[in-house]
Amino acid sequence: MTDSSPQAPPEGWTLIESVTEYETGWYEGGYDLLEQPDGTEKRYYWAALQPAVIIVAVADGQLLMVEQYRPAIREECLELPAGLVEDGESYTAAGARELREETGFDPAGVSLLETFWCATGVLRHRRGVVYAEGLEPTEIERDSNEFLSIRSVPVEDALSIAREEPVNDATLEGLLLAETEGLL
Repeated sequence: MTDSSPQAPPEGWTLIESVTEYETGWYEGGYDLLEQPDGTEKRYYWAALQPAVIIVAVADGQLLMVEQYRPAIREECLELPAGLVEDGESYTAAGARELREETGFDPAGVSLLETFWCATGVLRHRRGVVYAEGLEPTEIERDSNEFLSIRSVPVEDALSIAREEPVNDATLEGLLLAETEGLL
């Protein structure tokens, strides 16, 4: 999977085997059997997902968000637009593409704010947060499993709105990074 492959373990740790137990088409799951620094062996379970991008899109003092049902938590969530990064695609290109597909807005400019590993105790999954500006309306081209409604909120209210239940980690991460960069 693009950009989600782990490195070799550090000195003192020995990888005995890495086993993929299942593949869903959306993610892989398995374990690494490791010899720990004290000589004992332990299985460390993981799930590997393709990298994803979160888009902080701002126009005219408004933050663009999407509302959608998340079956995994059985909740409707108000969150930043997001999606998977395709093989060979940069986070910025993926961000612009996902923004167009989900919201029908084409950004004039997209910049990468940060990339990072998520839930490192169990996931092999990287995220990138991009900032999009200069939004122009275009055609919406949603995937067959995307049932979204677009909502814009005032930038000054974005963090407080994002902190309302159910809170979404990717949305909070994206907004906090953008705020730290002085973009909100």
